[in-house]
Amino acid sequence: MTFDVGAFMLESVPFARTLGISFDAVEPGRATARMPDRADLHNHVGGPHAGALFTLAESASGAAMLSAFGDQLSRATPLAAGATIRYVKLAMGEVVAEARLGTSREEVLAELDAGRRPEFEVAVGISAVDGTPVSEMTVTWTLRPNR
Repeated sequence: MTFDVGAFMLESVPFARTLGISFDAVEPGRATARMPDRADLHNHVGGPHAGALFTLAESASGAAMLSAFGDQLSRATPLAAGATIRYVKLAMGEVVAEARLGTSREEVLAELDAGRRPEFEVAVGISAVDGTPVSEMTVTWTLRPNR
């Protein structure tokens, strides 16, 4: 199954469109997304709101996950099962999230093939456009078998 994961994400997650999130790159198990610097997304100190940063990172993680498992949608539904985020520096301006699948596709599919509901992590780094790290997030995804 070949499809434009970034376009699919923006179509199926309207909130990501509301925030102006775009996808720079999507490759197997990886995705890079960005969010513009807009006043309506700012917090009380003039940078992107924590909720907007969370949404950017979760969107990038979803694209990385779908790039690896999009061909499994006929037999399993991907769901975010949990997430942790750490804010390491005040973000200012446009921000970029880089997500990477933390386990192999084969390991996840072996669990699914065995009739289990696999859980796996996608790590996301969020940085300012100059590369300065501002946040770190880990999203735990699961593939719930369709019944």
